[in-house]
Amino acid sequence: MKDPFDIKVNSIPALYKQFPNEEACIKHLEAINWHGKPISPFDKTSKVYKLKNGDYRCKNTGKNFTVKTGTMFEKTKIDLQRWFVAIWLVVNHKAGLSSYQLAKDIDVTQKTAWFMLTKIRVNMAEDKPKKFSGTVQMDETYIGGKNKNKWNKGTQGRSLKDKIPVVGVLTEERVYATVTPNTSKDVLHAIIYALIKEGSTLVTDGWPGYNGLSHAYKRIIIEHNKGIYAKDGFHTNGIEGFWSHLKRGLKGTYHVVSHKYLQLYCNEFAYRYNTRTLTDIQRFMNFMPMACIRHKHAKLIEEQHK
Repeated sequence: MKDPFDIKVNSIPALYKQFPNEEACIKHLEAINWHGKPISPFDKTSKVYKLKNGDYRCKNTGKNFTVKTGTMFEKTKIDLQRWFVAIWLVVNHKAGLSSYQLAKDIDVTQKTAWFMLTKIRVNMAEDKPKKFSGTVQMDETYIGGKNKNKWNKGTQGRSLKDKIPVVGVLTEERVYATVTPNTSKDVLHAIIYALIKEGSTLVTDGWPGYNGLSHAYKRIIIEHNKGIYAKDGFHTNGIEGFWSHLKRGLKGTYHVVSHKYLQLYCNEFAYRYNTRTLTDIQRFMNFMPMACIRHKHAKLIEEQHK
């Protein structure tokens, strides 16, 4: 059986040629998700029967399904070919892709493009992030608002008056960014213990929220407030570079991002960073098995009006 991940595509015209119709897209999804043996989304241990109309039936539950069932493609009114092109564009546009641009590119309404982009970003999240180890850079940034500085004169600590805090963890291989309620010691320590193996070297700035970790981590403090940006070969340039790219993309492509959806944009930029050494088709194929979360259309509409 031919490896479904071994596809030679380097452009959108080539993508159209590789997946010329719905049937070709369906077969591809079946190959990468089922590897030749259909699996029931209702009971993975159940026997499966193929029906005359091309659907499948789960013996144990009696329910019918397709390879789209339980994924972001379930009950979509958009053909899979356009979904594939949308995914290709999102994973390969370094600065992101607006819903207005996607709408033009695949000939759908802006509203439909927005829903598609949101569903793609939902599926870009790491389900269970692998723990970081070795030398790990960690930093916080603030998104939105007019206050350009991390520090706000006359307040204790970092101002959250008009900004959304985001905490990032980075090694040479990958990055993880998460929106947080604040950057307090409790919040930062919870993230550190959840995402970073004990015994790792933690490189941070001088923010006191990182204090109290010496029993579990070797901490290197880069005292930015004293004009120091490297110490014995350690620095936080990597995570700061990621923040810079994220903010340029948000401002240049999306202009305004609400608190409600900021985590999804962090997912998007982190995904592209973590696949930066892959080719365009590898980045596309890497995403396809991840498209397993069905974020219902009705739920997105409800979220929009909250």
